[in-house]
Amino acid sequence: MKGKVNWVSYLEKQSVEMHGMKKDNRILHKQKIYGIKPQAQKFPMMCVLSFIYVCNAKCPNCPYTNSQIRADYKDRPFMEESTFKIIADQCGEYGAWVRISGGGEPMLHPKAVELMEYAKNVGAKVGLITNGSLFTEASSTRLLEAQIDMIEFSVDAGDSKTYAKVRRGLKWDVLLRNVKRIATIRNRLKSSTKIIASSVNQVDVDIDAIAKYWEPLVDNFQKRKYLTWGINDPSKSADPAPYLPLTERIPCPFIFERLNIDSRGKVMVCGFDIAGKTDMGNIHERSIKEIWHGEEYQYYRQMHLSRRGQEIELCRNCPDWQYRSWKHNYWKIVKKAEKKRRSQVEPLDFQESEGCVKDV
Repeated sequence: MKGKVNWVSYLEKQSVEMHGMKKDNRILHKQKIYGIKPQAQKFPMMCVLSFIYVCNAKCPNCPYTNSQIRADYKDRPFMEESTFKIIADQCGEYGAWVRISGGGEPMLHPKAVELMEYAKNVGAKVGLITNGSLFTEASSTRLLEAQIDMIEFSVDAGDSKTYAKVRRGLKWDVLLRNVKRIATIRNRLKSSTKIIASSVNQVDVDIDAIAKYWEPLVDNFQKRKYLTWGINDPSKSADPAPYLPLTERIPCPFIFERLNIDSRGKVMVCGFDIAGKTDMGNIHERSIKEIWHGEEYQYYRQMHLSRRGQEIELCRNCPDWQYRSWKHNYWKIVKKAEKKRRSQVEPLDFQESEGCVKDV
């Protein structure tokens, strides 16, 4: 493609700014120069998979509950094994993340454990997002023995009453049993798997009380912004303060670090497009690397780097762009979780006991 923009941004060397945050919070969202992250120059750092479009819960904050998207994927409710393995093989070549998420509960997939084991065996990093309701001792042990990199439990509550309201169809005692069992097995096996819990910061929920409950039980707790995906009611957010000021049209970080793949193998431009309106290519026809460096992604990146992202219809209509952070992100969560995991499963040496642990 002619007029190709040099996307490369040496993020580690750039100073960062703070926006809309108190200094003592030290949460960073912006930076001086934007572009492809160094780790994503050849291949995306993460492939987020819509692994399944079936769920055993009816959470009121879920855009799939509140839309017809699952019905649109009735021809492919589960990602096929062949599709998954194409993705895993290519991610494994670059040590990229396969993040198993999407339109339902991943553990309902009949080959969920087997496919995650496969991804680890071919060199990919594996992150699982789950409601935590379907783990057995056997499946938990297999995933921990496979050393999948992170299990994120979407909990949304710190007590049974709140849980019944925000996680309809699920049982609080089952979640607690499964999280505690996985943590116990992980520590016994000295597995490298990190365990985190997350909660959406929505109205009628005490996010600080939830954090206080879960922090002792897991390696990290994530307070998630209430996102709408253009589907949910924005008034349900308990913290609508933006990370990125809309007036500045700062480039969205997602198109510079990750991509999303549905159960059919189609690549969508970003995580906002859960309905699959965009088509960047299909992994059955082109490699992920080719798609990542293709004209379709170049166009989106050029427009965002020129502060013209709002001229793209999908981006203009994205209410969640303002909640994308260049610094307060998945990679930061992984680092923090790894520090606590090490303290749980590995004895500290002298330097570590003195607080001298380096970032990983």
